[in-house]
Amino acid sequence: QVQLVESGGGSVQAGGSLRLSCEASGFAYWGYCMGWFRQAPGKEREGVATVVGGGSSPYYADSVKGRFTLSQDNAKKTLYLQMGSLKPEDTAMYYCAARYSSDCFRFLSGGTAASHWGQGTQVTVSS
Repeated sequence: QVQLVESGGGSVQAGGSLRLSCEASGFAYWGYCMGWFRQAPGKEREGVATVVGGGSSPYYADSVKGRFTLSQDNAKKTLYLQMGSLKPEDTAMYYCAARYSSDCFRFLSGGTAASHWGQGTQVTVSS
């Protein structure tokens, strides 16, 4: 059974930091595009950051470049999103997602759909 289990969300003041985790199970992980997406109330879902499972060179949305860092523990099949310099506009439900693909840039931009989603974790940034 495929599972993506997120954790680490919460409430923080602007300028603060949070680290999200996504533990993957039930599929290979390596060779999959893994990523974080977010959706704020009344807005469309957007890609935040993606990377090939087991690979390097993550892609980031322009809105988070320089503030967020994507990393992974291949042995644990776990994806992390370190979020810094948080802004109120980062407030959203954050979802971990996966798709068997090598084109993680297209995955980030929404050109290809995820095959697996986590349940989401809420991030709230207050001003």
